[in-house]
Amino acid sequence: MTTAATTLRADAKVIGLVGLAHGFSHFFQLVLPPLFPLMREDLGASYAALGAVMALFYTVSGITQTVAGFLVDRLGARAILLGGMALISLAAVLAGLAPSLPWLFAAAVIGGVGNSVFHPADFALLNARVDPRRLGYAFSVHGIVGNVGWALAPMFVFPIALAYGWRAGAIAAGVLGSVCLAVLATQRSLGDSRPAARPAAAVRQGGFAQDVRLLATTPILLCFGFFALYSITLVGFQTFSTAALTKLYDIPLALATTALTAFLLGGAAGILAGGFIAVRTDRHGLVAVAGIMIPAVLSLWIASASVAPALVVAVMTAAGFAFGAMGPSRDIIVRGIAPEHSRGKVYGFVYSGLDLGGLVGPLLFGIFLDQGRPEMIFIAAAAVMVLAVPTVVWIARPLARARPV
Repeated sequence: MTTAATTLRADAKVIGLVGLAHGFSHFFQLVLPPLFPLMREDLGASYAALGAVMALFYTVSGITQTVAGFLVDRLGARAILLGGMALISLAAVLAGLAPSLPWLFAAAVIGGVGNSVFHPADFALLNARVDPRRLGYAFSVHGIVGNVGWALAPMFVFPIALAYGWRAGAIAAGVLGSVCLAVLATQRSLGDSRPAARPAAAVRQGGFAQDVRLLATTPILLCFGFFALYSITLVGFQTFSTAALTKLYDIPLALATTALTAFLLGGAAGILAGGFIAVRTDRHGLVAVAGIMIPAVLSLWIASASVAPALVVAVMTAAGFAFGAMGPSRDIIVRGIAPEHSRGKVYGFVYSGLDLGGLVGPLLFGIFLDQGRPEMIFIAAAAVMVLAVPTVVWIARPLARARPV
């Protein structure tokens, strides 16, 4: 076997293993929500209380994600990734064993800490172990497998819950996560993401204070802002587009749900296409801007209530495709501004913007629906996307003349 073939095989293995871990992180995010009707009856809890459990999960994840990034840079991504997988699997088992609602909140804290490690650890591993020429493909696979994890969770837990109860479904998910943990723990090909040690003088002059100053630099703060805005829009589409479409176009719930599914599937196809685009262009900023503006225009078209009902699914598919296609280029832009020895903490910090957006989005978009303004779901989504354009333009500008390495 040639050296090139050996390297390709090694890269593919690392991409697959990291993708597996990322898929399970998304999987665990949707283990409990499909079980809420059963949990509500058994625990005597309201939907608001169960929703607060998930809000706590994402809050803890967002707060601890930057900490996880620091640990990745100091201890290596492999150890932190395995620890996160263990915690999030344990959280699912504890949720299944919870005798009362307060125990679910405790499980959410443990699960949130476990969930926080995946983005900094995953991207540190991919950047350290995969040939830079294949990073576009790597980021593409990473995103697609995450979407698959979301889709598989309800398909896995709900049939088990119907047959044996919601507790069995949650525990089974935790056991499945433990199997994944065992697989990852035996794979030495993941190696260690930490780059060569910095010179002692640089360490003495830097340390924690320098790391904090790095995260407070303008490009990284703008990156954080971009991810927060991106998440607000994504959550808006995922959570409220179905209800908004039924009110705005007076179409059946089944058709509106199909439109949302089309948006998500279009996003997965877009991520796949975006991987091929990312390895063939240096204009990652332009790709990201197109991936923002095309859905913004389509969203305003939907808000105008002038789309033929038969075309709503197609328009939502196109919006999802463009939104997903910018993903790999977006991740390469982040890589370009992250110093080699600080990629874990940079990825951890900027991706915590996703959790912030996940908290703000439902509150913002829910108000519009409560006020009977379904068109504002799509107008607000477009406005937030437009606000994100200057951030990505400013970040990508210094990278436009050279491919990140």
